[in-house]
Amino acid sequence: MRPELPREPTEVSPADIDADLPAEPEVLEWRLPLTLFLATVCSTFYVGAGQVLKHDPLELFAQHRSEGLVAALRVFWWAMGQGWIFAVPLLAILLCHEFGHYLMARKHRVPASLPMFIPFPNLFGTMGAVISMRGRIRTRDALVDIGAGGPLAGLAVAVPVIIVGLALSNIEPMTGRTGILVEGDSLLYVALKRIVCGPIPAGHDVWLHPVAFAGWAGFFVTMLNLLPIGQLDGGHVAYALFGIRQDRWSPRIAYALLAFAGAVALWVWRTTPDALRSFASFTPAVVWFMWSLLSRAVMRLSGDRHPPTGDEPLSPVRRRVAIFTLVCFLLLFMPLPIRTA
Repeated sequence: MRPELPREPTEVSPADIDADLPAEPEVLEWRLPLTLFLATVCSTFYVGAGQVLKHDPLELFAQHRSEGLVAALRVFWWAMGQGWIFAVPLLAILLCHEFGHYLMARKHRVPASLPMFIPFPNLFGTMGAVISMRGRIRTRDALVDIGAGGPLAGLAVAVPVIIVGLALSNIEPMTGRTGILVEGDSLLYVALKRIVCGPIPAGHDVWLHPVAFAGWAGFFVTMLNLLPIGQLDGGHVAYALFGIRQDRWSPRIAYALLAFAGAVALWVWRTTPDALRSFASFTPAVVWFMWSLLSRAVMRLSGDRHPPTGDEPLSPVRRRVAIFTLVCFLLLFMPLPIRTA
């Protein structure tokens, strides 16, 4: 038997040692995401009930309190149930958006949390959701998949929702109505209104059905997320497309939003009669002002530079997806997101 000759020692790097070690099983935290989601279900149903019944469930509860606690609670829960007309389509859009990110992250082996929804008693009953990704996104192709997967999945639901909702909506005169909220127009939204509702007479507008408003809310949330800033969805896609040049443009766009908010405020001031001017009149400017500050704060917390990826170029298919995603932002952009009339 031939004796084995001694081998020369080879150099082993820490990375090679780590690669040989068994990976620790990822523990997926589901309790907090589930709790936040259930709270968001309640808040969106509550807001939806107010849209359908023109009275909040708590108002109806107070109105029927004299009939006894049981009767008032029965009315309250009945009213909450009516909110499904708005809440279900909106939650479907948001769930598809967030799980578009989550599934793409899992596909590319990037550790990601389940979506954490943010319940909030605002116009929509929620501030959307966030996903925490702890690993590095190594390639530009993966960055496009993860960044674009959410908004494109959400839009795939929002477009049919808004088409159905517009078909259920009425065209009514605007004369004699004051203090009402008017949704913002985008190129895609205006085109869908024209296709579904036909020409709208002067002095009239589409009085949105709750389903249509849920679809419009999906457009609005997607538009904000597609802003090419920092680590927003649009920021991911833009970085995958343009590389480190995006790090220079990202803060400039955030500051441009601040200037745009000032321009919108000036326009509102000059076009709104003194008798009708109020703080609510400046809602479009406030939206852009707050989003500019929020996006800048997120950039500061996560680092002014986008986490780098590999140097390999985008594949042709991912390049087309990235360009299409940024075009979607232009089609969804609303200069005046929501205002009073």
